Amino acid sequence: MSLLSSLLTDLPEPDVDAHDAVAARAATVLRPAGALARLDEVAAWLAAWQRTERPAVDAPRAIVFAADHGVAAAAGVSAYPTGVTGAMLDALDKGAATAAAMTTALGMPLDVVDVGVARPTGDLRVEPAMDDARFDEAVQAGVDAVARAAGADLLVFGEMGIGNTTAAAAVAATLYDEPAVDWCGRGTGLDDAGVARKVEAVEACRARVRAITGDPIEIARQAGGAELAAIAGGVAEARRRSIPVLLDGYVVTAAIAPLAVAHPGAIDHVLAGHRSAEPGHRRLLERLGLVPLIELDLRLGEGSGALIAVPIVKLAAVSVVEVATFQEWGLA
Repeated sequence: MSLLSSLLTDLPEPDVDAHDAVAARAATVLRPAGALARLDEVAAWLAAWQRTERPAVDAPRAIVFAADHGVAAAAGVSAYPTGVTGAMLDALDKGAATAAAMTTALGMPLDVVDVGVARPTGDLRVEPAMDDARFDEAVQAGVDAVARAAGADLLVFGEMGIGNTTAAAAVAATLYDEPAVDWCGRGTGLDDAGVARKVEAVEACRARVRAITGDPIEIARQAGGAELAAIAGGVAEARRRSIPVLLDGYVVTAAIAPLAVAHPGAIDHVLAGHRSAEPGHRRLLERLGLVPLIELDLRLGEGSGALIAVPIVKLAAVSVVEVATFQEWGLA
């Protein structure tokens, strides 16, 4: 059994009593019934996983994993050269990248984890992205990152890796065994010829992997990337610790889709922070039953879209917990 498979055993369930208590309070606070219905749902979800009738976002943390992809150098599936991954890792480490600026503004710690920069995965068109040992190593990096975040009340996962929307599309297309063209977009700015190369690469991966397996976790190893595996491990570990998670874009969502297929309910502690401009992201969110909190046609990664949604989750909790009920205000 792989490490990721083992993380999906004996998962804790949400605190139904806390969820129901917050939902009941939301129905009686000083505003018209249903006026903030979606936010009330978010507050109750947060309560269920924080296991408290007073949910709050006081200690959010962000974790960004970075890695390189063999398919990017071999198949021309990105508008940027692979060396950009290392440069962006440096910018994240030094506080100069978008996610670093956002987390600073939000007062959130940012943990940047190198799981394979300048150590690309295999060319997923013709070989497994990772062997068993490297896959487990990446998953463990995700577990360890969440362990370092002990005390967080909300986690945001992000990624950086040139070519990783190709890996995301390969995981999704292979997982659901659907044509690559349905899952491939322009990523960070591909032209039509680049998109065609991307579709060809993803289709080659799907044909290769589906010929040997339909197992969701094995598909993650064969078709994904080191940062995707780390995210999957981190999200699974967050579930084991009952820490709620905000998802970022296509790559992060594709990273955890195998968890949902392998173990229905495994991502119940997750909300979609946003829906990106990638057509595959919309398709994948619908497949997973996740409704995004915002939609701004973003296409960056780094956790940026989920970071924008953090204040929404915080305000959702405040708008239930800190608002008086009609009875408390003497109006019942």
